[in-house]
Amino acid sequence: MVKLKHFTLNNGIRVLVIPNPQSPSVTAAVLVQAGTAYESKSTNGLSHFLEHMYFKGTKKRPRPIDISTEFEALGAVYNAFTSRDLTGYYAKVAWPNTEKIMDLISDMYLNPLFLTEEIEKEKGVIIEEINMYEDQPQVKVSQVIEAAMYGNQPAGWSVSGTKENIRRMSRRDFIDYRSKHYIGPKTIIILAGNISLKKARSLTGKYFNSVKKGKIIKSKQTTDFQKNKKLVSLYKELDQSHLVLAFKAFPVTSEKRFALGVLADVLGGGMTSRLFQKVRQELGAAYYIGASTNLYATHGYLDISAGVNHSKVYQVIEAIMGQLRDISNNGITAKELAHVKEHRIGTFMLSLETSSDLAFYYGEQEAENSKILTPSQAISKLKSVTKGQVARLAKQILQNNRLNFAIVGPYKSTDKFKKILYL
Repeated sequence: MVKLKHFTLNNGIRVLVIPNPQSPSVTAAVLVQAGTAYESKSTNGLSHFLEHMYFKGTKKRPRPIDISTEFEALGAVYNAFTSRDLTGYYAKVAWPNTEKIMDLISDMYLNPLFLTEEIEKEKGVIIEEINMYEDQPQVKVSQVIEAAMYGNQPAGWSVSGTKENIRRMSRRDFIDYRSKHYIGPKTIIILAGNISLKKARSLTGKYFNSVKKGKIIKSKQTTDFQKNKKLVSLYKELDQSHLVLAFKAFPVTSEKRFALGVLADVLGGGMTSRLFQKVRQELGAAYYIGASTNLYATHGYLDISAGVNHSKVYQVIEAIMGQLRDISNNGITAKELAHVKEHRIGTFMLSLETSSDLAFYYGEQEAENSKILTPSQAISKLKSVTKGQVARLAKQILQNNRLNFAIVGPYKSTDKFKKILYL
């Protein structure tokens, strides 16, 4: 297994290097601790909009086509993302192109033009992206459940923001936000693949030493105001109902995250999971059903999501609640624990195959301000999870006062769901 190397530039930029001389590629990624958690109500969506604008021209590459042409001429796999806690930019290239990709990514980070005409054009793109999510009930229901759980604070807002906010944003907004958050101590550079520590030191110093140090602005804390279960519906004429059940958990740094992952996997982590077998195989009521963990810097939750035949929606919810009550009261079996551990270890190891996989595995841990675990350490943590830990965790979080439910479909109220949504 490749070993992590790390160092810090004079301006506070943290650099992670994961050398693998056998790799044909190098992934260069820049993560910035800036996302929805750093926004206000009036600037919600700005982090994501800013991410788009980094591809719209720099002093050296003034047109969007100049940037995309250069990426594609290098044969790069490239993209960017915005989450609640992070914004990331990355590219994977054949290793001989490492310096060229560092020159390009650093230029985007350091020298964006934020031309007013490009901002105005991109507003249309962002608004169409928001429209696209509105038309995808699987995505929309996840936004509805988060708004229900967390309300009017960053954890409850959409990463894309609102159309009203997007239309109002100006060049000054981008410049101000970037000057506050795109600074050395909030930036992490990851280089993974066929690159040496010496080469990484040379390239990061050459291309990123001019980044300003600045003062760290921390993200907003998430307030938990929930005292009773929360049920919401969004009326849409659809061919199937899309629902989410979510239970408040804890932030991503919690040691309980390994047991929570096991609990999610037993419930809905694959074709042998309880919910897949019950809802899809036995009832034939859903194409997709699963459970997952969503853990962030200041909050987190376990969710169960499904797309269900309208005529069977109440039957499916009763089946899900039955499984939740059983696992809360009786825990999981030794057979389930052993199976899930092997499943999670196998998928985890496969998720680290490429240079980009390794870059994000280590980079996201660094950004979470948690102790970085090597893959072998993470596997040891998973192996140490016991039936008792999972049972205690299930009893702790599967509670009525942590229960949240959202459904998108032909429902104008949640009245008929109240009597079956209980633990």
